[in-house]
Amino acid sequence: MQKILIFQQNGSGKSKVEGINLFGEKKFIIKTYDIDEPLPALIDDTSPYLPETIDADIVLDFLKHRDLSDDLSVLCEKLNIPVIASGKKIITGEAICPPT
Repeated sequence: MQKILIFQQNGSGKSKVEGINLFGEKKFIIKTYDIDEPLPALIDDTSPYLPETIDADIVLDFLKHRDLSDDLSVLCEKLNIPVIASGKKIITGEAICPPT
């Protein structure tokens, strides 16, 4: 089974998780990485918020904070894990950013 890790802030990926569970026919193992605390406008060091490593086949980025998304993209590039960040304009790493 394919492992999907969803990064979200304050439940921002909830409806997507529900959709994957509903229509995915139990072909995926879905885990979420939740960041629910208030964040500063600028995050110089995202290491307190992001994991050091990721065990997933694909990452879905529903984070709202640009600094977190940028660094998540770089981390996934280093780990050779594709990351989808729909509707975002990430210029670091190799995130796939389709329009919404």
